[in-house]
Parts: sequence; C-alpha cells; structure tokens
Amino acid sequence: MPNYLATAAAVLVVALFAVALLSMAAANYSAAGVTFLCASLVIYLREKWLS
Repeated sequence: MPNYLATAAAVLVVALFAVALLSMAAANYSAAGVTFLCASLVIYLREKWLS
C-alpha cells in the first residue's frame, strides 16, 4: 500500500524548490533562502518520520 503522506511530502518539496528557484530568478534571495530551508526541513521530516 502506498504511503500517501510521504508522497504528498515529496510533491511539496518539488513545489517548494520551484518557488525557491523562481524567487532566485526574481532576485528575492531572502524568500528563496527561506523556501530552500523549508524544503530541507520537509525532506528531513519525510525521511525521519514518514518513511
């Protein structure tokens, strides 16, 4: 049976990376940094508790 929460977290990480890259392209580096940090935390939480 697939783990839907882990899959949703992976989709969220992809979306966060896309937002961060768009923020970098728009020269909004503080937003990009926070978004990358959020993506890293979601990856950590996914690997620690959802796998």
